[in-house]
Amino acid sequence: MADEVTGGARVEGNTLLLGDGARIRFIRTLRLPESGTHALPPGLGEFPLRRVEDYPDTVPPQWRAKGGVMLPVYLREAMWLGFGGSREPAALQVGVGKVCAVSGERWTGRLSRRPQNYVVLPRQPWLDGINSGDGTVRQFVAVPLGLGATVEGQVTGEETIGGVQLQAFALNPRELAKWREAERERALRARPSAPGSAPAGFGYGAPAPAPMAAAPASVPRASAPAMGLGVGGTMRQEVYRDDRRPADWSDRPAARVFVHLVPPPEWRRITGEDAPPSPVDRAAYTRAGLPWYDYYDETGTDLPAAGPLGAVKPVGEWLGDDHAPWVPPVPGQVTPLGNAPRPGEPVQDGDW
Repeated sequence: MADEVTGGARVEGNTLLLGDGARIRFIRTLRLPESGTHALPPGLGEFPLRRVEDYPDTVPPQWRAKGGVMLPVYLREAMWLGFGGSREPAALQVGVGKVCAVSGERWTGRLSRRPQNYVVLPRQPWLDGINSGDGTVRQFVAVPLGLGATVEGQVTGEETIGGVQLQAFALNPRELAKWREAERERALRARPSAPGSAPAGFGYGAPAPAPMAAAPASVPRASAPAMGLGVGGTMRQEVYRDDRRPADWSDRPAARVFVHLVPPPEWRRITGEDAPPSPVDRAAYTRAGLPWYDYYDETGTDLPAAGPLGAVKPVGEWLGDDHAPWVPPVPGQVTPLGNAPRPGEPVQDGDW
């Protein structure tokens, strides 16, 4: 079953749908060391996703004004955004505290190519962090506002927004019609594929979420601590340059949504649900022989480093280093990856 929010955003299980093209899941993962460059860490399941409007008696009033969705996240927990299953082309803007994770510029809500401030779906299979150029990103890591550790705080000098902002643009009607016709012709030429198959590497075997309890109506509403995203370690991942003309995209967004990051105690108070357990210890994961990933696409062109993001310091410089000794994956553990949706529950948009 799915719910809708105004603005073209919908929730289907733990998947966020923006317009007709973009499908986004928030994936729990291992936090990398803040030194060195690493392979893509594995997914450890989905973050549960809930609509703000479903908890009117327990969410803070300012969250109701912004609308959107929320998910529980631990202090210094890492995440990545998975785009597998995205159907039609979409230009997706990703903001962290209303700072663009691709360009480092402040959020404008408009597409730009100088510098590019969006990723192109389904070409971009996932995004694990802010664009650091040279085929790398720096991992998304959750931290509270007020310490100066977030990307928002370090780029803008203020920490007032937090969360994650997403906005998707479809192709303009003419280009979309051309794309659909080309897809129909390609499907006629292609051999049948297995039903229900997913793009390679999406989800990394993430398990289905357990059923959640309904929120208690008797819990008083309060101001929840605000969380945002800082950065952790560096990994090998390209952020691809758009090879379409700027005019190919619609000048109006198909959908947008504000994603609130909620500390586990507040998640329990607001929803009546327990947050997922803290991610598994990295050393234990590596000793178990479970896979890491390396993705390569020879047809794609990586974007250069985003200037404003180059000076962002990792969260360890603000909160101290809490890493246990690092156990790197052995070569055989790194797996190389390469070359019809149901209606969703609408998500309410607000003023942000």
